[in-house]
Formats: sequence, C-alpha cells, structure tokens
Amino acid sequence: MEQKRSSFSGKIGFVLAAAGSAVGLGNIWRFPYLAAKYGGGIFLLVYIILTVTFGFALMVAEIAIGRKTGLSAIGAYKKLDKRFSFLGYLTALVPMIILPYYCVIGGWVTKYLAVYVTGQGMQAVQDTFFQNFISQPVEPIVWLCIYIGVTALIVFFGVESGVEKASKFMMPVLVILSICVAVYSVTRPGAWEGVKYYLIPDFSRFSPMTVLVAMGQMFYSLSLAMGIMVTYGSYMKKDCDLEQSVTQIELFDTGIAFVAGLMVVPAVFAFSGGDQSALNAGAGLMFVTLPKVFADAGTLGLIAGGVFFLMVLFAALTSSVSLMETVVSIFCDKFHWSRKKTCLLVLIGCLLIALPSSLGHGIWSNIQILGKNFLDFFDFISNSVLMPIVALITCIFVGFVIKPQAIEEEVLLSSKFRRRGLFRVVIKYIAPICIVLILISSVLDAMHIITI
Repeated sequence: MEQKRSSFSGKIGFVLAAAGSAVGLGNIWRFPYLAAKYGGGIFLLVYIILTVTFGFALMVAEIAIGRKTGLSAIGAYKKLDKRFSFLGYLTALVPMIILPYYCVIGGWVTKYLAVYVTGQGMQAVQDTFFQNFISQPVEPIVWLCIYIGVTALIVFFGVESGVEKASKFMMPVLVILSICVAVYSVTRPGAWEGVKYYLIPDFSRFSPMTVLVAMGQMFYSLSLAMGIMVTYGSYMKKDCDLEQSVTQIELFDTGIAFVAGLMVVPAVFAFSGGDQSALNAGAGLMFVTLPKVFADAGTLGLIAGGVFFLMVLFAALTSSVSLMETVVSIFCDKFHWSRKKTCLLVLIGCLLIALPSSLGHGIWSNIQILGKNFLDFFDFISNSVLMPIVALITCIFVGFVIKPQAIEEEVLLSSKFRRRGLFRVVIKYIAPICIVLILISSVLDAMHIITI
C-alpha cells in the first residue's frame, strides 16, 4: 500500500527540525576543544567561512534532492539515476551506524543531568566518577534505554506531531539556556583571557591543519552525508524558500557552536588558570573538566551545571531524533511498513547494536577493532570513512551526472537562488578536493601516521 508522505507544516517547522539535527553533541563539546586546540579565533573565522561556502553547497544539494524526489536516501538517488542506487544504500548505512553509539553518549548525558537535578553534582567532580560510571555493566544501559525510549517516542508520533513539535520546543529553549550558561562562563574570574583567545584571530596560529580540522567539524556538524537532509528535504513543501531555509539552518548551527565555545573555553581558562592543555580532553571535557568548573562556583555553579546538562540533553535529542527519523523513513520507503511498526523494530535493533558500544568501556573493553573500542570504531567508520566517501560521490553525482541545473531548478521553485554561482563552483570543483583531503587526513590520523 502506498502511503501519503508526511510533511512539515511550513518553513519554521522545517528549519527548526533541520537545525535541531545539525545542532548536537558535536557543537557543545567537540567544537570548543577543537577551537581551543587549533588557534581559537582563527579557527572560528575559518569555520564560519567554510560553513557559508562549502557547507551551503552540500546542504542545498541534499535538501533539493529530497524535495525533488519526495523520497529518503535509498529511493531518492535511484529515482534520479538508477546507476547511483548504491549511493542511497551507502548513505543509509551512516545513520544506522551512528544512531546506536550516539544514544549511548545520550544516556551518559541523561545520567549527568539526573546527578545535578538530584543535588549530587559534587560527586561528578571526582576524577574517577565518569570512568567508574561508564565501566559498569548495567547502569549505563539503563540510561541508554531511557534516552533511546524518549527518542523513539518523539519519532513514533510522526513528522509534524512528533519531530516538528519537539524541535519547536527544544530549539528555542536550547538557545536560551546556551546564552545563560555562556554569560555565566564569561563572567567567571580569569575567564576574560579565554574570551580574547577564542574571539580574536591570531593569524600566526593559522596552518593547513586548521582548515582541514575546521572543514571536518563543519562537515559533521551540519548533518551532511548522513541522509538526514535528504529525508528532511523530502518532507519540505514546494513553496518553502529552500535557499533561505539553508541560510537559517547555518545560522542556528554556527550560532550554537559559537556560543558553546563561549560556554566552555573561558570557563576552562578560568578554572585552569589559563592552562590550555585542559581543553584537550575530548569527551572528558564535558564529563570530567566542566563539572569541576561548576563545582568551583559553589551552589550557583551546581545550578549552572544542571542547566548546562539539560541544554546538552536537548541538543543530543534533536540530533538522535533526526537520525532515528532518517532510519525509520528509509525502512518505511523501502518496505512500505507502517511508522509504528518501523519505530518499534528500529528501537529494538538500535538498542541491540548499542550494547557493544556501552559494554566496550567496561566488561568488553579488552575487545579492540583496529586498536579501538566499539564506540570509537563505529565513530571512525561513520565519521572518518563513510561520510566523506558519501559526500564525495554526491558531489560527483550532482556536479557531473545529473548536473547542477537539476538542483538549481528545484531551488528556483521557491527561491531566487542568489548564491547560484557559488553553489556551482563549490559542488563541482572545490568540495570534491576538500573532501578527499579530509578523508586522507582522517584515515592517516586513525592509523597514527599523522596526528590531527
């Protein structure tokens, strides 16, 4: 039975849902520590330039492909050119790999929020708290189940009643909470040095690696090459201004990343006395270093910690919802299952696949693939290998197979397409070269041939 395709109610619903997909854990903790490591202000400047050029072109292409075909990734590429059916399947793999381990991290965030809400924030200050928690066999799985259950519940209610309504609530709250925590951070004693480091470009710190890392962060942050923007584009109405919508998504995503930097960099500067090595903790920056920053300010800091992890939870949820929605849409389109049945099957499958990523920090920590635990391995395969490959083939597909005109015609249905010339140059020439460089550098880094 052919089912009527769901859609967003309008442009605002689409923009908030797509922006919610783009805004996730990568914005909150990955962006700040990369900005700190690769030059502060100069990294921020490079990131913004890349977002409005490289990111713009790829996002326009993916959303237009979705809206033009009215299908998720597998069906969309096949409909445009049967020879590229494989690209749809390759794209579909990405959210299927990311969703399970992303929900594991979402469970960790949920645990930390519960710790602060129940007044036990001082426990999180202990150096061993985070490691002791994630290495347990049962408790992290309990929080994983809670987190993935909430995600599935939102997706269960559909596009307009579930995904759109949740995004319309969570995204504005996320913005407000981000600003509140940022104001708290920059007003800490000693934080001003961190503000200057983060905001003022120092061109002496510029290097080719700054561009590559900023490009990689932008690429992942905007939810490109995951099939998400193709899926969300398929729910977009024809009269919604596509170019303007992409610009607004970019503003949301970059704005949250920018504010996240103001939350984290000055606060860690204040706590560490300007020791930048404290910013290189990766995931530990959010789960180990920041609780110490909050605890240092007493009761007010513990309240700020609770607000911070509530904000992080909203950011994580908007992204996991988009990942699950993409997977559900793929199966619904492929097998014509009902949304309820598909949600249940995806929930069970996701939970089973997530178990190794959770247990890989504890009782299965001795099992390594390419020298990585399960979570890090899945992250490497999806982010450093599959996503650049998907993006590269997409650029070739749009630039030289269906031609840029096919995308431009779709955009022009609702937009003047002011950046049309930029789109053509980037999608055909600049983006493919940049993506190849990202892919090579990521793989070499993973193999410890170079260090990024």
